[in-house]
Amino acid sequence: MNILILGSGGREHSLAWAVMQNPKCDKLIVAPGNAGIAAIAECASFDIEDAGVVSRFCEAQAIDFVIIGPEAPLAAGVADRLRADGYLVFGPSQAAAELEASKAFTKAICDAAGAPTAAYGHFTDATAAKAYVQAQGAPIVVKADGLAAGKGVIIAETVAQAEAAIDDMFDGSFGAAGAEVVIEEFMDGEEASYFILCDGETVLPIGTAQDHKRVGDGDTGPNTGGMGAYSPAPVLTDAIAEKALAEIIRPTMAEMVKRGTPYQGVLYAGLMIKDGHPRLVEYNVRFGDPECQVLMMRLGAQVFDLMHAAAETRLSEAQVNWADDHAVTVVLAASGYPGAYEKGSVIGGLDALPEDSMNMVFHAGTAKKDGMIVAAGGRVLNVTARGASLAEAQTRAYAMVDQIDWSEGFCRRDIGWRALG
Repeated sequence: MNILILGSGGREHSLAWAVMQNPKCDKLIVAPGNAGIAAIAECASFDIEDAGVVSRFCEAQAIDFVIIGPEAPLAAGVADRLRADGYLVFGPSQAAAELEASKAFTKAICDAAGAPTAAYGHFTDATAAKAYVQAQGAPIVVKADGLAAGKGVIIAETVAQAEAAIDDMFDGSFGAAGAEVVIEEFMDGEEASYFILCDGETVLPIGTAQDHKRVGDGDTGPNTGGMGAYSPAPVLTDAIAEKALAEIIRPTMAEMVKRGTPYQGVLYAGLMIKDGHPRLVEYNVRFGDPECQVLMMRLGAQVFDLMHAAAETRLSEAQVNWADDHAVTVVLAASGYPGAYEKGSVIGGLDALPEDSMNMVFHAGTAKKDGMIVAAGGRVLNVTARGASLAEAQTRAYAMVDQIDWSEGFCRRDIGWRALG
């Protein structure tokens, strides 16, 4: 089969790596890709959020199957146009992608499905939002309603912080994403990510992970897009996972069918777990980044067959084969991230690192210049390893990190600490 993956990050590099291992993959193109992806697949440059452009590219390249990595093309309706033009697609419709594109939409779905989640208010003006915060008190969570690239969530420790966040959002700090605001009760507990494939009818869990959002060791400092992850997440036990499926995932999927917008693709449920009870923090309509990297490391070539089954509404026939193993990914980011950072610094030492089913460096924000790999983003590399235990996977990952020569980058040194104690 000829396969097209849309996206340019570490998530897409890991998807490409897994897909390439499957014998059904004859040709793989990734658009726009990055320097790491270019080493294993063909890269193409075009506007991946323009459905017409994507469809014409698929026709010209005789593409059989399209895997949509990031949320923006999904929210722009790229999957709808491709399906209408007769292409097989992994990724939800524009209407179903509202589960990520609008926090208020997700809250309404949860209300209708009876899915446990945080109490909330939805606001279109700052005065009403501030009055709600004053009535509720702090800590409290302020969220931009729309897509804000994983950065539109402020956990306010005080009412004053919450009010400042509200002002920022309505003043345009997050662009159109902040034109409406959702304010939620602060949920305490331990957060974990649950990944489920859906084909509109069947749901198939494909793994758990836990990521580290804060920039500094010990989960300190500002939130980022993710500084590392590990899989599986011990806090998401089989019993809690089953409870999440019964109380949150299946009722949500049933509600989407009821509304005439069945969900097809991967559903990422961010869960807050306390005293054995899961509550929904948020849904994402694509693989998490960097959680995807640890899932791909553990699942390997079968991922292609599972995504293909989801796209063809055959998930009822599919099953996931798990090895009893663990994976860790450590994000190397550019100094200054998540604030201002420099691009263009040269990264050395990558050629000497192993690339196999146990050790991989997935590129997230890289480019090639004068034959050298250079940093081209905030999160730049995902150093990923598998092991028989979480401790072994962690040791392997950091051993690779220490061989990379990049003084302009940094990483957390404690990925997996919650599970390792």
